[in-house]
Amino acid sequence: MNILPHILDSEQARLWLAIAGLTVVTILTRAFFMIPRRELPMPQWLRRGLRYAPLAALAAVIVPELMATETGTLALSWQDARLWAAPAACGYYYWRRGIMGTIVAGMLVYLPLRLLLGW
Repeated sequence: MNILPHILDSEQARLWLAIAGLTVVTILTRAFFMIPRRELPMPQWLRRGLRYAPLAALAAVIVPELMATETGTLALSWQDARLWAAPAACGYYYWRRGIMGTIVAGMLVYLPLRLLLGW
């Protein structure tokens, strides 16, 4: 006896089950820090490490984008807007140490080159 409705085949059922499971896991992990009544004790080394989490996440997204093309090969050209935006963003971060400003500085270089020059 099949407990799934006949409308859904097994592939669709697995898809919906995966979506439901990911939804539950996401809600639980995001709510985990809001459930306790008081602040959770955290070692000082972990607090220091978490200060760099936004920068590490940004690097994890940007570095692969900077290095690869649609074919998955490394093809760097001086007419690539990403190659001009990355040093601008790094320079801003070195100067001011702000994540939001780093993103804005990189995009202020990237967007005109991409939209106006088509790089």
